[in-house]
Amino acid sequence: MSPPIAPVGWSRWLVPPAALSIHLSIGQAYAWSVFKPPLEDALGLSGTQSALPFQLGIVMLGLSAAFGGTLVERRGPRWAMTVALVCFSSGFLLSALGAATGQFWLIVFGYGFVGGIGLGIGYISPVSTLIKWFPDRPGMATGIAIMGFGGGALIASPWSAQMLESFGSDTSGIALAFLVHGLSYAVFMLLGVLLVRVPRPRTEERQTGHTTAAGGPRVSARQALRTPQFWLLWVVLCTNVTAGIGILEKAAPMISDFFADTSAPVSATAAAGFVALLSAANMAGRIGWSSTSDLIGRKNIYRVYLGAGVLMYALIALVGSSSKPLFVLCALVILSFYGGGFATIPAYLKDLFGTYQVGAIHGRLLTAWSTAGVLGPLIVNWIADRQEEAGKHGAELYGTSLLIMMALLAVGFVANELVRPVHPSHHLDAVPAQKGASDVRQQQSESA
Repeated sequence: MSPPIAPVGWSRWLVPPAALSIHLSIGQAYAWSVFKPPLEDALGLSGTQSALPFQLGIVMLGLSAAFGGTLVERRGPRWAMTVALVCFSSGFLLSALGAATGQFWLIVFGYGFVGGIGLGIGYISPVSTLIKWFPDRPGMATGIAIMGFGGGALIASPWSAQMLESFGSDTSGIALAFLVHGLSYAVFMLLGVLLVRVPRPRTEERQTGHTTAAGGPRVSARQALRTPQFWLLWVVLCTNVTAGIGILEKAAPMISDFFADTSAPVSATAAAGFVALLSAANMAGRIGWSSTSDLIGRKNIYRVYLGAGVLMYALIALVGSSSKPLFVLCALVILSFYGGGFATIPAYLKDLFGTYQVGAIHGRLLTAWSTAGVLGPLIVNWIADRQEEAGKHGAELYGTSLLIMMALLAVGFVANELVRPVHPSHHLDAVPAQKGASDVRQQQSESA
């Protein structure tokens, strides 16, 4: 499947909707917490166990993005979107079978492993293409697309809750909900497959008067792994994601627990609405904060994400349980930073490494997301389970987790401060010259 080249006169503004159709679909992953309570009741699972499909999905997202990044660069966005469609939809169909037969391992395999591959390939499928179409505004362009991933739960959360209410929250109802998801998302993702285009070659762009290429450093994906900048950004992304995903995965049960002992407890419907609000903040942060990064710079915007994030967690830990509006507001800000971090990182990579293999570099960096996808839910769920066993309840279940998140954000803040421009010795045109000089020195040593 060769990459479809845009015809003369093709509007670059048709590419973001193609990307959005993919990201809005795979963004359903952020609505997983809606399925947690029904699965726990129907299959007798703990909070830690019910998080496994989501955790494995995020792990596979990072791994498939890392290993598939080079293929996406080589074969183009249409191939990648097709693979994402097949895997993501198949994951739901396998999960439906697992729920219908009461086999939780099949839900973990389908949603987590197979669907997770679709998450990873689908997530990076439009990034490189968008940056090439919008070299003048990379933060805004990637923000528009990745906004869809954050906003997917805004649609999926109430939709899933309504299906579970209509179909029932037993295994057959859950299975039917999974089946409807798989078929519906397949149709919607197909729109992106058919619509996406790549820019015309630069020589043709000059003739048509429209240029999409940009200058800057040219660093290969392999060479990027040898730079400290890559690993510093890995730490930055991992800590920011861990801090946000821990709340997001546990959102519905968490707000219920925080206010369970108050005069105004949170109902299941209101908890699902809270998940939708978080999704809206996640989505708004992806376009809003990433567009702001085009104005104030990537390092400065990450100072906001990580520094202000510590303050938001501190407020939740200290006074969150005494004020529902404050709890919701702080959580919304944290999730906006979480989403903004995802949308800004491709532009940060473009600034440091150039557009040459930015998609492949981005894919490798998403292994930080895989790590965070395990750490965030594990920290929150495991500690909450242990605290519950110790006889604690309500907001007490999450105090330790909030402190850990604050510490992680502080580590990410320091890592961001250490980021510097990539040394020219890592640029593509410098590597062959270095290799040649090394060969000459080796020959001189041997002759001596």
